[in-house]
Amino acid sequence: MMHLWRAAYVIARRDFTAVVLSRTFILFLLGPLLPILIGFAFGGLGDKISSTDLRPVVGVAMSAQDNAALERAHDRLAERMGDQTLPRLRRVSATPSPRIQLARSDSAVVAILTGSLARPVLTGKPDDLDRLQGDISLLSTAALAERTLRFVTVERQEVATSQGAQAQGRLIIGRIAQVVMFFLTILLAGMILSNLVEEKTNKIIEILAAAVPIDAIFLGKLMAMLAMSFVGIAFWGSTAFAIFAALGGHATGLPVPAVGWPIFLTLAVLYFAMAYTLLGSLFLGIGAQAATVREVQTLNMPITMGQMLIFFFASYAVDHMGSPAEVAACIFPFSSPFAMIARAGQDAAIWPHLVALVWQAVFVALIIRVGVLLFRRHVMQSGGRWWKNLFRPATG
Repeated sequence: MMHLWRAAYVIARRDFTAVVLSRTFILFLLGPLLPILIGFAFGGLGDKISSTDLRPVVGVAMSAQDNAALERAHDRLAERMGDQTLPRLRRVSATPSPRIQLARSDSAVVAILTGSLARPVLTGKPDDLDRLQGDISLLSTAALAERTLRFVTVERQEVATSQGAQAQGRLIIGRIAQVVMFFLTILLAGMILSNLVEEKTNKIIEILAAAVPIDAIFLGKLMAMLAMSFVGIAFWGSTAFAIFAALGGHATGLPVPAVGWPIFLTLAVLYFAMAYTLLGSLFLGIGAQAATVREVQTLNMPITMGQMLIFFFASYAVDHMGSPAEVAACIFPFSSPFAMIARAGQDAAIWPHLVALVWQAVFVALIIRVGVLLFRRHVMQSGGRWWKNLFRPATG
């Protein structure tokens, strides 16, 4: 067994240095940051356009008292409903004919509101009237209510904690952890599919198989890719934290997971490692059977869809703690890391996580062993039926 681990360490060190010390690894680290920066840029541009250019402007030409009441009603409704839900109001000078004022070349409003709050008159094009009539009716009703109704003051009674809010916050923490783990897994694990194709093409795999056990080759490559993934995660996490700190953000409002932040973060790292090695060992075994890069590309789509189904299954289980679906998601090896990290956010028990980690590690070893035997049988053209050698000691 020690010989197997030493050989796996040699393979892992060889692959790790070959990948991390290459120039393309820098592009790999910077690749995920570019879509995020572009998304922020376009998101800010879209917010600016929606807040300045797309809202219709209604000119108000009522009495001074009605204008003020309408503006106060607009401010109150916008505070509760959002400013983007209502048209902008702009005072305009009263004229005998709003039609003439709208036809002027310097007119900056799409419609003009005249009359009184009780009997408002809106002048504009038919399409604009259809769009604005309901909003103006709501604003006029709210302005009249200020005169005829007395607003009720709600008495505040503050509490330090709320179990319902705490449970909702922990559910959100579990969902966020699931999404982050899934995103990182689907981003990083797919590269293992083509890990052995080049070495099989160049006949390097035959030299490695003659020097060390094939089990060590598979295990070492999986360890190298996992270590490379942690390097990438450390870089992306440090960059995100630096940007967050530069913008003056603070995390004091985050809900505390049921197991506490130190244990939760530790479990997140362990469960990501298990999710990555579970899928990675499966991808390594599948990709090892492929003869060309084209076959690997053909396999990529169904494998990605399978990952999506696993994530949806685990995501559904988050809202049903203790249900058969949630228990099944925790037991099924490929969904277990995602379901268990969500459970860590909502349940303070530690022992289920220890059992789950051991259970997942057993399946990693089993998948690697099956992949090695299939590789030896179908690619190296050696060995007998794979299920007969499943539990025999690893050999060269």
